[in-house]
Amino acid sequence: MALTSRRAGRRRLRRFTRRDLVVLGVLLGIPVLLDLVIVWGPTLASIGLSFTSWDGLGDIHWVGTDNYKNLFTNYPPFWPAVRHNVLWLLFLGLIATPFGLLLAVLIDRGVRFSRFYQSTIYLPVVLSLAVVGFIAQLILGTDQGVVNTILGHRENPIDWLGDADLNIWMMMIAASWRHTGYVMILYLAGLKSVDPALKEAAAIDGANARQTFFRVVFPTLRPVNVIVGVITVIEALRAFDIVYAVNKGRNGLELLSVLITDNIIGEASRIGFGSAIAVVLLIVSLGFIVTFLVQELRGARDR
Repeated sequence: MALTSRRAGRRRLRRFTRRDLVVLGVLLGIPVLLDLVIVWGPTLASIGLSFTSWDGLGDIHWVGTDNYKNLFTNYPPFWPAVRHNVLWLLFLGLIATPFGLLLAVLIDRGVRFSRFYQSTIYLPVVLSLAVVGFIAQLILGTDQGVVNTILGHRENPIDWLGDADLNIWMMMIAASWRHTGYVMILYLAGLKSVDPALKEAAAIDGANARQTFFRVVFPTLRPVNVIVGVITVIEALRAFDIVYAVNKGRNGLELLSVLITDNIIGEASRIGFGSAIAVVLLIVSLGFIVTFLVQELRGARDR
């Protein structure tokens, strides 16, 4: 028996020729190499540069934790940017994401023209956030903007994009327009994979539609919930192009991603200081995502 199993194992190994191993190595090696060069290389470089002072041209000087001390205590735009990023995350997570789930549930029930609604709601997803920002300018601008025209405020228009008390909310609504369609498609795919027998069993037990969804259907969507949660965190913390397209991320639209860009490629070119902001954003992003994934994996294990 042992001899037979060894021969069978050798036969399985011999199925992979040298050419197969080369092809497999190339197919795996190139993506891994690109990931290391494009993602983790700059990440590690940013972490190292965050402890230095460098303008991109001269010598690199080690400053230790001075960049982080100045960031937390002597850089006025930092804390408003943190608040705006947290507000962005809460808005997408508590309003845009549940709304996308609601649309997915309604379309999954087979309403008339569901294909049309699905395509229309998903259409903004193919647009970049910069394009969404330009569309927001056309709709909310003070110069012949659609909203001010409808409200009849041509002579004294509301400055939706220039008022620091309003523009952050307008940008979050515009970003949610795109985010909702993405969430809807993900949840719609998850709902299509739910076993109809589960719904039938719940109906036989006397559960109404609301009870069936929250006690039977929604728990089966846990893998989709993980994906949607991670995407929501990433979308909220990496938001940049939509606010930069409107007013370069200033006057109430400060975000951490904007501060990174302003310090690294701005006139001052403080690469070390900008890298420190990037590291803070990286830690916050990983903190949210890792915590969320660990809780989801623990919940799946308990079941």
